[in-house]
Amino acid sequence: MIVKGPFETSDWHAEQPFEQHDDVSLGRVTMSKTFHGGLTATSTVHLTVVTTPVEESKAYVAVERIEGTLNGRAGSFVVQHNAASDRGTQSLRISVVPDSATGELRGLRGEMDIEITEDGAHSYVFDYTLEGPAH
Repeated sequence: MIVKGPFETSDWHAEQPFEQHDDVSLGRVTMSKTFHGGLTATSTVHLTVVTTPVEESKAYVAVERIEGTLNGRAGSFVVQHNAASDRGTQSLRISVVPDSATGELRGLRGEMDIEITEDGAHSYVFDYTLEGPAH
């Protein structure tokens, strides 16, 4: 199944000053998200961010716990982010951590994509399956 909708971010917070080594910056950030549409939920995201002297080359990895409803089913799940920009060529993979789902979402598997419009609005596309939980 595929669900999509907008989301907003808020409460960006650097957990400590970023480390600086030869113009490469490494640091941790937390933020919150609110999802609308087929996924009506809130989340907390824990990111590790790397920037380089080349503005278009950077990366982040993150884990995000999402809690709410997915097409009317209540529960929570965790997704893992892996993103990079190689001189402007971007790659992103956001996938559900296997067996991290709770409640009516047990057995959830899937991949999420993020779209950002020119005006900065964010939206998601979540392609998922909901299997029976493992025993």
